[in-house]
Amino acid sequence: MKIYYNPKLKNLARYLRTHSTKAEIKLWNELRARKMLGYQFMRQKPIYNYIVDFYCSRLKLVIELDGDSHDGRERHDRDKDSNLTKMGIYVLRFTNDEVYGNMEGVLQAIEQWIGQNTK
Repeated sequence: MKIYYNPKLKNLARYLRTHSTKAEIKLWNELRARKMLGYQFMRQKPIYNYIVDFYCSRLKLVIELDGDSHDGRERHDRDKDSNLTKMGIYVLRFTNDEVYGNMEGVLQAIEQWIGQNTK
């Protein structure tokens, strides 16, 4: 299935990239420049009617970080994940606390997912 790019979200995505959370910056430093097993990730990528935190088109993998701004938005996050999954995109979610307190575990989980879903 084709991944739909919503050009109406371009400016918001640009704004979010320049105003990233500390957790996003910390994880981005581990994903950028093909550091994750040679895969290229983009950040704040518009897909359909959403902006995802990190996206690897080759893997069709979204990585989302949930912080305080996600409190009370659990239904929205479930709907987002469901719609992305219907498009053939996989979603991994981590909390900001996991990034701050267990970055090694977060990176291992991403590496494990890649290992299990690639040939």
